[in-house]
Amino acid sequence: MSNSVESASDTVMLKEVFEGLTKPQKSLPSKYFYDKKGSHLFDEITELEEYYPTRTEIWILENYVDEIASYLGEEVELVEPGSGSSEKTRILLANMPNICCYVPMDISGDYLFKVAEQLQADYPNIKIMPLQADYTQPFDLPEYSPTARKVVFFPGSTIGNFRKERIELFMKVMSEMVGKEGALLIGADLKKDQEVLEAAYNDSKEITAAFNKNILSHINHKLGSDFNTGLFDHKSIWNEKDSRIEMHLIVNKSHSVQVNGTVIDFEKGETIHTENSHKYTLEGFAEMVSPWFEVKKVWTDERDYFSVQYLEPK
Repeated sequence: MSNSVESASDTVMLKEVFEGLTKPQKSLPSKYFYDKKGSHLFDEITELEEYYPTRTEIWILENYVDEIASYLGEEVELVEPGSGSSEKTRILLANMPNICCYVPMDISGDYLFKVAEQLQADYPNIKIMPLQADYTQPFDLPEYSPTARKVVFFPGSTIGNFRKERIELFMKVMSEMVGKEGALLIGADLKKDQEVLEAAYNDSKEITAAFNKNILSHINHKLGSDFNTGLFDHKSIWNEKDSRIEMHLIVNKSHSVQVNGTVIDFEKGETIHTENSHKYTLEGFAEMVSPWFEVKKVWTDERDYFSVQYLEPK
């Protein structure tokens, strides 16, 4: 552990951590969940009995893959922002002969190129073109076939973690990327009973709690801070007004934390807001994306817990 910020990425992290922890409602950017341990914990979360989104979306993709393929077109360049392990994308790559090339995009280059190398070995008939980039910043998309239709694949209801202004930026960037002839295939979690939602983010094995607290351990490691995770408790709550699950770390004892030489005070009972996960009605989602895209087709599971939606630019 170092006691000073050493890299450009650490400088950005320090700025964002300070901004969040000095607000009246303390907060931290959810992207800092994902160091190596955090990524492993999230993989464990997706296997939990209570956590329905991952397995439900996979069920939809597996059961409707032929119909989805018919909407995407005869020759497709598939682009996935924030591709990670590309696990769900494999369902499309394995079952859609109309995909000529796949562009997985991620900020983490080493992991991205390792995944891409394995995908190329597993799908030799599809050109795999990894792109290390932050999709919220300007980037140039590699082009394999000038006649291929650009389709963005954005699974996992990651859109639900975005603030309103980030949704607007994302939709604008995606509509410009695919052009007038392209499309967006996106996963969106749906509103359901509060008990189901809260159970999914407060699991009985407390893996989500470990995942939430790990953001503090990650900050300790990167910035040399001294968060004691034992002084924080995990809690996820349903915010009906904003139609979202909120993840918080509740301070269980008043104390102070040093972050890069600056002391930040925490009062017992206050919280750090670490993530939002918005849940949608089909009508509400269509309205949200309407300035940029029109929803043309929706696939859901038998309980209407989750949706995969096909959108075309306006």
